[in-house]
Amino acid sequence: MSQPLSALALQQVLAQHFDHLAEVNRDEKQPGPIRKVPLLAVVIPCRNEESTIAQVVADFRQALPEARIAVFDNASTDETSVLARAAGAEVFREARPGKGHVVRRMFADVEADIYLMADGDGTYDAASARRLVDLVACGGYDMVVGARADIGRNAHRRGHAVGNRLFNHLYGRLFGAEFGDIFSGYRAFSRRFVKSFPALSSGFEIETELSVHARQLKLATAEVLLPYCERVNGSVSKLRTFRDGLRILGVLLYLLKETRPMLFFGLPAALTALLAAVLSIPLFDTYLTSGTVPRLPTAVLCTGLSLGAALLAVCGIILDSVARGRAEQKRMLFLAVSQTRI
Repeated sequence: MSQPLSALALQQVLAQHFDHLAEVNRDEKQPGPIRKVPLLAVVIPCRNEESTIAQVVADFRQALPEARIAVFDNASTDETSVLARAAGAEVFREARPGKGHVVRRMFADVEADIYLMADGDGTYDAASARRLVDLVACGGYDMVVGARADIGRNAHRRGHAVGNRLFNHLYGRLFGAEFGDIFSGYRAFSRRFVKSFPALSSGFEIETELSVHARQLKLATAEVLLPYCERVNGSVSKLRTFRDGLRILGVLLYLLKETRPMLFFGLPAALTALLAAVLSIPLFDTYLTSGTVPRLPTAVLCTGLSLGAALLAVCGIILDSVARGRAEQKRMLFLAVSQTRI
């Protein structure tokens, strides 16, 4: 049978109980961890854009007053850097000409939680910037593309517009139709996308690499149709129709080999095997009727084509496993990057 508590013991128990209640109440009143406001960076690659850069910086400052604005001057020979700095932007310089070099430098040097990339030629609508940023900040997307409306009519030569449509169609056939404008330079990114993107291209093909990278890792992406403005007087497109078009085609084939080798090698393997089969039909017909193969050169050619098709197929199978392993490593690196600055 338990003994009743003495007055002193009861007093001690009650004191401990009230101390515990006071501590619990104090903990409940303490504020939780303060959520840090994401740091937004507007990064603007440009070259010889003295006629537009000051207005571009001012427009993005008005649209995103909380953002850090960084202009990356790509070996300009005019007053682009001076005017950008006077407009209140941070100015960096990349001596190697080519948009790919600039993007690689931007992604490496600028620290932020959300990145908005736009060109310095004044053709992108700064008033729409908040839509792209909000989709990354609140929608959970890692890349949001601002697709350009009326691109052929407003800002490009006819050859550029035709090439844009052809390459977008080709990209959709090779990699999937997630994007309708793979060459748009108006994009918003999450931090982990930026810090895990390899940026191997050197020129205008960098936008294609961005799109393929997102597709390979199956990242959350979105595309928003936005106004595309005419160039102002004095602003000239740096895109060269045929030279840059050939470079973009080469990059598309290279990325196809790197990310989808089974398709890259499997298609010529199938065509080669089909050609060998067609050429061998008369040989089999002659052999079945006479028991001889009089056209020996054709037989040798069919044998060579068959071996070549088998070799291409084996290369595709092996490299497909390698590409899958590389994609898994890229995915793990992507997930290892913190979504916010530490």
